[in-house]
Amino acid sequence: MGTFEIHGGKSLKGELVPQGAKNEALQILCAVLLTPEKVTISNLPDIVDVNKLINLLQAMGVKVEKVEKGTYTFKAKDVDLKYMQTDDFTRRASSLRGSIMIIGPLLSRFGKAYMPKPGGDKIGRRRLDTHFEGFQKLGAKFDFDAKNHFYSVEGKKLTGTYIHMDEASVTGTANIIMTAVMAKGKTTIYNAACEPYLQQLCKMMNNMGAKITGIGSNLLHIEGVKEMKGCFHRVLPDMIEIGSFIGLAAMTKSEITIKDVSYEDLGVMPSVFKKLGIKMELRGDDLFIPKQKSYKIETFIDGSILTIADAPWPGFTPDLLSIVLVTATQAKGSCLIHQKMFESRLFFTDKLIDMGAQIILCDPHRAAVIGMNHEHQLRATTMTSPDIRAGVSLLIAALSAEGVSTIHNIEQIDRGYQDIDVRLNNLGADIRRIG
Repeated sequence: MGTFEIHGGKSLKGELVPQGAKNEALQILCAVLLTPEKVTISNLPDIVDVNKLINLLQAMGVKVEKVEKGTYTFKAKDVDLKYMQTDDFTRRASSLRGSIMIIGPLLSRFGKAYMPKPGGDKIGRRRLDTHFEGFQKLGAKFDFDAKNHFYSVEGKKLTGTYIHMDEASVTGTANIIMTAVMAKGKTTIYNAACEPYLQQLCKMMNNMGAKITGIGSNLLHIEGVKEMKGCFHRVLPDMIEIGSFIGLAAMTKSEITIKDVSYEDLGVMPSVFKKLGIKMELRGDDLFIPKQKSYKIETFIDGSILTIADAPWPGFTPDLLSIVLVTATQAKGSCLIHQKMFESRLFFTDKLIDMGAQIILCDPHRAAVIGMNHEHQLRATTMTSPDIRAGVSLLIAALSAEGVSTIHNIEQIDRGYQDIDVRLNNLGADIRRIG
């Protein structure tokens, strides 16, 4: 188990280039299975989860070539469907949450797919019913081996239909779209997720020959086509990493420029951080975060405490609530963080409380944060990263704290953030990787 040793209390200065978006990369990598032709993808982040999925595709028979750092070609001409019933496939696929999205393209192109229960973050229940209900409505037969936690889906003659999703699941929407693009006739998906990453997936598939309209809305129309072709696709910068850097700058009183952020795809995220009192300036497509001695949390118009909650796009992404929470600990004022989607994501706050943060965990979904306005620095401590986003939140807390902190299980951080220690050390941080 890897460890970070963080010598905190240092102000950082410089430029950061955000990595390619993890959540988009996992979707579009699965989409290469839709065609036997070559697909080229650039700006892929060099992180554990993405590399695991690339290795899984390779093990399935996809020909993978690295063109340069972040750019790969994929050719899924000779996919080995029998491999999906091997122990090696079970081991690889079950270690990665994003592997669930290979089912859609395999079902669409080959009429069958198999999948063990996927792994990933331990942040509460993450049900898969939405995925399989969508497959069934398109004409597939679904079987779940409860003893071995193994899913089987088969459907040789998929037919377009009307699907009203029971939740706006991002991975569920991606899976159903990839299944429907080669189904016979028209598919309508209502209550679809519409995050920028999903919009990217739809645009990529349209470049491959799909006929998808309504992109960017929660009502999608898909006209089935007979085959899909190769294409070139570039991954967006990672919105979650950009938000993490904004919070880091505020917590450590740093001056940071985040390069090429694709600002129009950030949605409400910048305005949420501005409600915490964080100043930022858009310079071209670069986001400049000036050094601030303090930042004041806004209140609602009637003077009541600010509540920041997650919601399906275009609402605020749940992946940044952990970052907002830790950033609020050193703001002036108070706020309520309401994590609606996952019931275990706020449990990392006990470590922040150990560090001296003033947080009241109301229940598994809500935490009240009383900001300390940088009047009392957080105390260094030893902690363990429970998931990707909480891990980076703890890293931000440690970088702002006086003294030496230790974070164990940094493999969780590496799953979502590329060379985070090296990149922040280049700005003046002191993060040492041990083991």
